[in-house]
Amino acid sequence: MVSFTEENYLKIIYKLCASGDNGATTNAIAQLTQTKPSSVSDMLKKMSDRQLVDYKKYQGVSLTEEGERLALRVIRRHRLWEVFLVEKLSFAWDEVHELAEELEHIESEQLIIRLDEFLGFPQFDPHGDPIPDQHGKITKVKKIKLTHIEEGLQYKIVGMEDTSDAFLQYLTKIGMDLSSKVTLVEKIEFDQSMVLNINGKSTTVSHKFTENVWVSEL
Repeated sequence: MVSFTEENYLKIIYKLCASGDNGATTNAIAQLTQTKPSSVSDMLKKMSDRQLVDYKKYQGVSLTEEGERLALRVIRRHRLWEVFLVEKLSFAWDEVHELAEELEHIESEQLIIRLDEFLGFPQFDPHGDPIPDQHGKITKVKKIKLTHIEEGLQYKIVGMEDTSDAFLQYLTKIGMDLSSKVTLVEKIEFDQSMVLNINGKSTTVSHKFTENVWVSEL
């Protein structure tokens, strides 16, 4: 049996390793869990003893095969519950993360199999993140950051790097969601901000904004 805390660690380590930045370090995990680095180290040692992670002090941490399997199982639950909350209970996309954080720890595999079937086997959650299937397989989409789009081409929004409530609420405010079509009107050399055409409406966004939105070419 894996504890709630261990499931949260597995999910965080998976996401940090998948980000391709600096990987899963003790400090990065501590920041995301709002926990002291020393406490994170203690937990990683325990998880290493259970062969859920490969951990060496000062060298970061990675998931074992079993650890990755369990991490994908938690991520699958979380994202399916987000789809359910948005599509069936009419929650907004900025309201579902914390609820899904609680629901993801329900252990019943049969419940998740039936939930997946009830929802029509969705491949992506309301924020554009891929949902692992029952065997842990993930559908990959060719995508780039919004900051790298070119003039003369049309793109569609496929995901968000930042899925915080504040960012999602801002996206809603400017009329951007996963159904949005985007073209580049002008890129401002001074601060790398962009003037975009979003669903026919001209909007100026910051460089920080464009670094947090994923698109694919139509």
